[in-house]
Parts: sequence; C-alpha cells; structure tokens
Amino acid sequence: MKVLAVYSIKGGVGKTAAAVNLAHAAADAGLRTLLVDLDSQGAASFYFRVRPRKGADAASLLDRRESVHRAIRGTDFENLDILPAHKSFRKMERILDAVTRPRSRIAKLLKPQRREYDLVVIDCTPTLNLTAEAVFRAADLVAVPVIPTTLSARTLQMLLDFFKKQDLDRKRLLAFFSMLDRRKALHLKLVEELPAQSKARFCRTAIPVSSDIEKMGLEREPVALYAPHTRGARAVSELWEEIRERLDP
Repeated sequence: MKVLAVYSIKGGVGKTAAAVNLAHAAADAGLRTLLVDLDSQGAASFYFRVRPRKGADAASLLDRRESVHRAIRGTDFENLDILPAHKSFRKMERILDAVTRPRSRIAKLLKPQRREYDLVVIDCTPTLNLTAEAVFRAADLVAVPVIPTTLSARTLQMLLDFFKKQDLDRKRLLAFFSMLDRRKALHLKLVEELPAQSKARFCRTAIPVSSDIEKMGLEREPVALYAPHTRGARAVSELWEEIRERLDP
C-alpha cells in the first residue's frame, strides 16, 4: 500500500480538488483507493456527498486503530472509499500532542488498511504543525500544488525548510503547478525562470485554471465524470500518471 498526501501551507491553491480528482483517477485505474479527508472543512467529503459516522471523531480515531475501519464509508464509485472529515479534526493537533509517539501515530493508524487498499490519498489541512509532520512521516509522496505566483512559490520553500529542520526526506516532495493561466505573463515568467534545482521537484504536468474544475462544488463529483474531454480533466489524468510513476518506480 502506498500513501499519497496532498498538501499546501497556502489555501485556495486547488489542494482538495487535486486530492479528489487524483483519488478518483487512481480508483478508475483499478487501484483500491481510500481518500482520507483530514481537513476539518470537509470539502472532499462534500464533493462525494458523504457524512462522517456517529462517533468518528478525532479522539476516537487516534485512540483506537479499529475506529479507522469503522469510520470509513463507501462512495458511489468502484474501488473508492472515503474516511470523511469530522468537525473535531480542527482539534487534531491538541489531541495528537497528548498521545504517545504522535509523529508516528497516523502511519500506525493506516498500517492495518494495507490489507484493504492499494493507495491512500490524504487531503491535508493547510497548516504546518505536528499533524502535518505526522502525515509527512506516513506518506510515501507529498504532492504540493503551487500557483505560479511569488507568494505561493515561497510556501514551497518554507515546506522544504521544514522538511530539513525535522530531518524528513525532501525527495518525498513533488510539486506541481496548479491554476496555471497561460494568458498571464507573471505565471509564464515564474514557470520559465525556475532554477534548475527547483524544476527537478516539479511535475511536467500543470493543472490549468479551469472553470470546469471550479464547477466541482456544484457538480459534487470529480471533473472526469462531468467534463471528461476538457483540458482540466486531461491534465488530472496526466498528473496522476506522473505521480503513479513516482509511487511505483
């Protein structure tokens, strides 16, 4: 079983849309996939029209591994299940800090799922804290959406610095440009002028700014289902293939 975390310090960069679309692409490719919605806003759960089960709060999940299995729910799509977000997840940092070996707790919780799933996709909360570190230590790969702007690119450097400080493997970080607008000179300039060492961290595929992807909130399903022949849907498919290559070298 492989674990893919989709993470960004900065909100509004297409993180949850990427997590949902990548999880669906993986399931559509035949992988038994579990999407874990750790973001207390619950946008990924909203897209799949799934609510958390009663008692599936953060304290229960972190205290008992069997609670994870009970909290998982099916979606309308073959090979794709979801662990929905719970409002208590906003307290995850405090609860995690109170357990033993908190930095390895999420990896420990996910370990029993390897009998059921080929891939776990985690939609992370946009905070750089103990919870994020626990996810990073559980993940085989951390996909980081970056809008081609100076401030968004700066958050990637902050993440690299954090990995170095916490002695995490920076090779696990894989960035990709999100919401790329080729009509904007600034976007193109930043993409073209990336230093060579930074380019090596980026996928070849970029997710374009797309009204079709923006409609996910209305359609409440992955873009490949309601707009399969659009640039956005094709980009998601290509991005998934790149990520799959990195997960299974």
